[in-house]
Amino acid sequence: MSSNSAVNKPKVAFVCVHNSCRSQMAEALGKRFASDVFESYSAGTELKDRINQDAVRLIKQKYNINMEETQKIKLLEDIPSPDVVITMGCNVKCPVLPCKLREDWGLEDPSGKNDENFFEIINQIEHNILDLKERLANGL
Repeated sequence: MSSNSAVNKPKVAFVCVHNSCRSQMAEALGKRFASDVFESYSAGTELKDRINQDAVRLIKQKYNINMEETQKIKLLEDIPSPDVVITMGCNVKCPVLPCKLREDWGLEDPSGKNDENFFEIINQIEHNILDLKERLANGL
Protein backbone atom coordinates (compact mmCIF):
# COMPACT_ATOMS: atom_id res chain seq x y z
CA MET A 1 0.00 0.00 0.00
CA SER A 2 1.35 3.42 -0.87
CA SER A 3 2.08 5.91 1.88
CA ASN A 4 0.00 8.38 -0.14
CA SER A 5 -3.32 6.95 1.03
CA ALA A 6 -2.86 8.26 4.59
CA VAL A 7 -1.94 11.70 3.30
CA ASN A 8 -5.13 11.88 1.25
CA LYS A 9 -7.49 11.04 4.10
CA PRO A 10 -9.67 14.03 4.96
CA LYS A 11 -9.06 15.64 8.34
CA VAL A 12 -12.24 16.07 10.38
CA ALA A 13 -12.32 18.59 13.23
CA PHE A 14 -14.98 18.13 15.92
CA VAL A 15 -15.40 21.51 17.57
CA CYS A 16 -17.17 22.80 20.68
CA VAL A 17 -16.46 25.58 23.13
CA HIS A 18 -14.42 23.80 25.80
CA ASN A 19 -13.22 20.67 23.97
CA SER A 20 -13.97 18.68 27.10
CA CYS A 21 -17.01 16.51 26.36
CA ARG A 22 -18.91 16.08 23.07
CA SER A 23 -16.01 16.92 20.75
CA GLN A 24 -13.69 14.63 22.72
CA MET A 25 -16.19 11.75 22.50
CA ALA A 26 -16.55 12.41 18.76
CA GLU A 27 -12.75 12.31 18.31
CA ALA A 28 -12.56 9.00 20.20
CA LEU A 29 -15.39 7.42 18.22
CA GLY A 30 -14.11 8.83 14.94
CA LYS A 31 -10.75 7.17 15.60
CA ARG A 32 -12.48 3.90 16.59
CA PHE A 33 -15.00 3.62 13.75
CA ALA A 34 -13.68 5.69 10.83
CA SER A 35 -9.88 5.90 10.95
CA ASP A 36 -9.76 4.00 7.66
CA VAL A 37 -11.68 6.86 5.97
CA PHE A 38 -10.76 10.06 7.84
CA GLU A 39 -8.48 11.45 10.55
CA SER A 40 -10.28 12.71 13.68
CA TYR A 41 -9.31 15.75 15.73
CA SER A 42 -11.18 17.71 18.35
CA ALA A 43 -10.65 21.26 19.51
CA GLY A 44 -12.32 24.13 21.32
CA THR A 45 -12.30 27.89 21.43
CA GLU A 46 -11.55 27.84 25.20
CA LEU A 47 -9.84 25.23 27.35
CA LYS A 48 -11.04 23.42 30.45
CA ASP A 49 -8.47 21.82 32.72
CA ARG A 50 -9.38 18.26 31.74
CA ILE A 51 -11.74 16.06 29.75
CA ASN A 52 -15.19 15.65 31.33
CA GLN A 53 -14.84 12.76 33.78
CA ASP A 54 -18.30 11.33 33.03
CA ALA A 55 -17.41 11.26 29.33
CA VAL A 56 -14.10 9.53 30.16
CA ARG A 57 -15.85 6.95 32.37
CA LEU A 58 -18.71 6.16 29.97
CA ILE A 59 -16.59 5.96 26.80
CA LYS A 60 -14.28 3.60 28.70
CA GLN A 61 -17.26 1.57 29.93
CA LYS A 62 -18.93 1.27 26.51
CA TYR A 63 -15.94 1.09 24.12
CA ASN A 64 -12.93 0.36 26.38
CA ILE A 65 -11.26 3.58 25.15
CA ASN A 66 -9.37 5.61 27.75
CA MET A 67 -9.61 9.15 26.39
CA GLU A 68 -7.23 10.45 29.07
CA GLU A 69 -4.50 8.26 27.59
CA THR A 70 -5.28 8.81 23.90
CA GLN A 71 -6.39 12.47 23.79
CA LYS A 72 -5.85 15.87 25.32
CA ILE A 73 -7.74 19.16 25.36
CA LYS A 74 -6.76 21.31 22.39
CA LEU A 75 -7.44 24.75 20.96
CA LEU A 76 -8.34 25.22 17.30
CA GLU A 77 -4.81 26.40 16.50
CA ASP A 78 -3.39 23.15 17.94
CA ILE A 79 -4.84 20.93 15.20
CA PRO A 80 -4.04 20.58 11.48
CA SER A 81 -6.17 22.52 8.99
CA PRO A 82 -9.35 20.49 8.61
CA ASP A 83 -11.15 19.43 5.43
CA VAL A 84 -14.38 18.97 7.40
CA VAL A 85 -15.54 20.99 10.41
CA ILE A 86 -18.26 19.50 12.62
CA THR A 87 -19.60 21.75 15.36
CA MET A 88 -21.28 19.89 18.20
CA GLY A 89 -24.07 22.37 18.93
CA CYS A 90 -24.62 25.12 21.50
CA ASN A 91 -24.38 27.73 18.74
CA VAL A 92 -20.61 27.68 18.69
CA LYS A 93 -19.40 30.58 16.61
CA CYS A 94 -16.15 29.22 15.31
CA PRO A 95 -13.40 31.36 13.95
CA VAL A 96 -13.17 31.01 10.21
CA LEU A 97 -11.71 27.60 9.57
CA PRO A 98 -11.37 27.03 5.85
CA CYS A 99 -12.90 23.67 4.98
CA LYS A 100 -14.68 21.79 2.21
CA LEU A 101 -17.62 20.73 4.38
CA ARG A 102 -19.09 22.26 7.54
CA GLU A 103 -22.04 20.96 9.51
CA ASP A 104 -23.53 21.36 12.96
CA TRP A 105 -24.71 18.22 14.75
CA GLY A 106 -26.77 20.20 17.26
CA LEU A 107 -25.98 17.89 20.17
CA GLU A 108 -27.04 18.91 23.66
CA ASP A 109 -24.19 19.11 26.17
CA PRO A 110 -24.71 16.20 28.62
CA SER A 111 -22.28 17.67 31.19
CA GLY A 112 -23.74 17.48 34.68
CA LYS A 113 -26.55 15.17 33.57
CA ASN A 114 -27.10 11.48 34.30
CA ASP A 115 -25.58 8.49 32.49
CA GLU A 116 -28.74 7.95 30.45
CA ASN A 117 -28.44 11.46 28.97
CA PHE A 118 -24.76 10.82 28.25
CA PHE A 119 -25.50 7.53 26.50
CA GLU A 120 -28.14 9.23 24.32
CA ILE A 121 -25.49 11.72 23.14
CA ILE A 122 -22.81 9.00 22.78
CA ASN A 123 -25.17 6.87 20.67
CA GLN A 124 -26.04 9.88 18.49
CA ILE A 125 -22.34 10.67 18.01
CA GLU A 126 -21.64 7.05 17.01
CA HIS A 127 -24.54 7.16 14.52
CA ASN A 128 -23.33 10.50 13.09
CA ILE A 129 -19.72 9.23 12.81
CA LEU A 130 -20.85 6.16 10.84
CA ASP A 131 -23.00 8.36 8.59
CA LEU A 132 -20.13 10.79 8.01
CA LYS A 133 -17.76 7.89 7.30
CA GLU A 134 -20.11 6.58 4.62
CA ARG A 135 -20.48 10.02 3.02
CA LEU A 136 -16.73 10.76 3.07
CA ALA A 137 -15.90 7.29 1.72
CA ASN A 138 -17.88 8.33 -1.34
CA GLY A 139 -15.95 11.58 -1.70
CA LEU A 140 -16.43 15.06 -0.25
